[in-house]
Parts: sequence; structure tokens; C-alpha cells
Amino acid sequence: MTRNELPGGHTLPAHPLPSFRHAILCLSGVFLMISLGMFAYAASLHAIMFLALIWVGVQAALLGYAFTDIRKMMNSGITQALPAIYIFLLIGMVIASFMQSGTIASLLYYGLDLLSPAIFLAAGLILCSFMSVATGTSWGTVGTVGVVLMGIGETMDIPLPIVAGMIISGATFGDKLSPLSDTTNLAAMSAGTNLYRHIYAMLYTTVPTFFIVLAILALLGLQYADNTLPTAHIEEIRVALTGAYALNPWVTLLPLLLMFGLSMKRYSPEVSMSGSILLAMVIAILYQGRAGVDVVNALWLNTAGTTGIERLDHLLGRGGIYSMAWTLLLSIMALALGGILHHGGFLRVLLVQVIAHIKRVSTLIATTIAAGLVGNMAMGEAYISIILNCQLFRDSYQKQELDNAVLSRSVEEGSTLTTGLIPWTTAGVFYAATLGVPTLEYAPYAFLNLLNPVVSIIMVTLGIGLLRQKLNNPSTVD
Repeated sequence: MTRNELPGGHTLPAHPLPSFRHAILCLSGVFLMISLGMFAYAASLHAIMFLALIWVGVQAALLGYAFTDIRKMMNSGITQALPAIYIFLLIGMVIASFMQSGTIASLLYYGLDLLSPAIFLAAGLILCSFMSVATGTSWGTVGTVGVVLMGIGETMDIPLPIVAGMIISGATFGDKLSPLSDTTNLAAMSAGTNLYRHIYAMLYTTVPTFFIVLAILALLGLQYADNTLPTAHIEEIRVALTGAYALNPWVTLLPLLLMFGLSMKRYSPEVSMSGSILLAMVIAILYQGRAGVDVVNALWLNTAGTTGIERLDHLLGRGGIYSMAWTLLLSIMALALGGILHHGGFLRVLLVQVIAHIKRVSTLIATTIAAGLVGNMAMGEAYISIILNCQLFRDSYQKQELDNAVLSRSVEEGSTLTTGLIPWTTAGVFYAATLGVPTLEYAPYAFLNLLNPVVSIIMVTLGIGLLRQKLNNPSTVD
């Protein structure tokens, strides 16, 4: 798709590309508004995004675009991320229906028996990684297992930003590596490589990073080994849960198992989530004895639990479409902003200028990863960043005789891994809203997301993990 082509066969009138200085000015203005608004004035992020939209729209108008063209750019940015928006809505309903059916309560009830403070962080990473690889969705992992682990971590008096960082590290591991993941498939397709070749290339850098993160979390967990489990409080929680729910795991865990099974059979996330929601509703009505209208209404906005423990009732009352409104509205504004930056050519001009000066393989890969981060910051969504960077960098990788799988791997390490670390991206706002921890508070502890790009650059500099076009085997830097 060229700069003047939009999804659905629509086109934009031809206008000159912005100059390099104009592109720098445009993007700098966006970042300045966001940084000053968030950190200096604590302004509403939605309001900041509105001002940024006005700023970028004016810059596009200076290139000669009419308002109707700018609106088409905004629409295109939103349209390309519609699958993520659908999942936003479904995740809200998954959480609410799982609360109503007792699925989350069961996981919390039995999870309190299985984990101790010393091993909680390491075990949680493994659990989230397994779940995300099996289902292919980081959002589904965060919205189900992640919510439970937050509750258990709070009971164990482990700082919640650390728990959230652990959850996101594990959830992102599968989102990056699973053959069921949308970003994994998108990166392979956009780079022109085989899906399993793409996954094979990522194993070089992701597996070592995973074990580094596992070791860090195991050592970090030792700091909390002496935390005395509040036995009386835990027993109080367990009694409250059994008083409010029927907790037979052979029944209450069925919605989670259904979502797991459908994902393993490669049904789309929308289908697997919808199926699990419907089953959870049936269990809530027939097994938990909830009123049908209350269960249906909970899909819009869940109500607080009835255990009598305030903190637990708040946890069990989460979910519903309405609970995702803050997140969804911010995401739509960020995607509209990204549509203008993309179709107006501002990001393309910057990246083309940078790519033209790259000579070394290690610099090329580091630049690809950095471009993914910048793309996420500018466009608010990893999908667009993945497609754009694969298009822009492909020729450079071919000139270096690198396998396309190295391109797809580098793009994922810049786009998929960093999107959850930025407060205004779809992933960043979703994780913060679902886990109840601000993005900038959990980001320092999302060790996999932070370290994987660094490990990748170090390995490439050492000549490890490079796949060549002709030999298709690891090679060294020329």
C-alpha cells in the first residue's frame, strides 16, 4: 500500500512529502505535548491527545491536504486496528463473565494454596508465559490469569508494580512467540517470511532473555521469602469466596479451558473469547444461581462482589464493556493520530533519512528496533508500526543478505515488546486499566520487554543469531 492508498480502495490526492525538518517539528510537537502534559501538568491524557490531533492535523493541512482527506487518514488509522478494538470489548466481557461464573474466584481460591512469596514471581512468569503461548493473546492472559495473580500478590504483600511487570513479561512472551498470536502472524506476513521461520529466528534472542528474566524474578522473590503469609487473612478470604460462590473447579474452570482449547485449535481470539463468555454466562445462571438479567447486565458493567471483604469485592466486581471505555476512547484518539502521521508521510520521511546512512548490520537491527518504539509512540498501536517498518526496512535487509526472518524478529522486538510500556498505546492503557497499576509504574519491572531488545542487539553485535538469505544459518557480522 503506497502513501496515497487507504484501506477499502480509497485514495488520497497526491501532495508533496514533508521535509525532514517539517517531520521532525511535527513529531517533536507531539512528544512535547504528551511529556509536558503528563509529567509537568498531570493533564488528562485524552485532552492531550485531542491537542496533539489538532497539531498534527494542521501540519498535514500545511502539506495541502483538505480536512476531508485528513479525516480519511484518521479513519484509516482506526480501521487498521479494528481487531484490537473488538478484543478490547470482548476482554471486558470475558473478565465480567468469569467473575460471575466463579472462574476467577476459583483460580484465586486454589492459587492461594499453591504459591508462596519466595517463588511467586518466578512461578507467575512461567504461568503467564504458558497461558499466552497457548492462547496467543497477551490481553487475554492479563485479563484472566493476570487479574488473579494481582490479587494473590497483594495478599502476599508484594509490591503491585512488580507483580504487574511480571505478568506483562509473561503475557508478552507468548504474544511474541505463539503461532496463534496476531502480531506474530502479522510480522511474518509483512516481512515476507514463513511463520515458523519467524518463530525460529525469535527463539535465538527470546529464550535467553526469558531465562535471564526468570533468574531476576527468582532472586527478587527471595526478598519477600520472609513475608509472613497472613494465614488468618487468607483463611478469611477463602471462607468469603466459598460463601459467595460454588467453587467446584470441574465446573467453574470450564470457560477458561474452553478459551484455551479453541485457541489451541487456532480459532480466532474473537471466536474463542465469545465462546468462553457464553459458557461462563450459562454457568453463572445455572450453577452459581445468578439472575439471568444480572449476568447479562454484568457484561456491560459488572457489580461489586458480595463477600463482605471490601478489597476482594472490588476485585470480583471488575469487568464489563463500560469498564473499558477510558481505555477504548484513548486508543481511538491515538490511532487517529497515528493515521495522520503515517499517511501524511511524517514517519516515513524520518525513517528513510535514517536508513540511508546505515552501513553495519548491528546498526540496522538496532535502528529497526528503535523505529518500532518510535512508531508505537507516534501511532499508538503495534499493528501499524509492524507493517510500516517491514515495508521501510525490507530492502536494507536484503542488501545485507539477511533472511527476512531477521527483519520480522527485529520488528517484533521493537514493536510488540515496547507497546505495553507506553502509557497511550492500546496495550499500555489496557494493561494499566486491567491490572490497576499505571503504565509508568509497572514498566521498570516488565523485564522481558525491556531486556529482549537489548539482548538482541548484543547478540547481533557478537554475530550470534543472524540468518542469511542464501545459507539460512547463523552467521557473523560482515
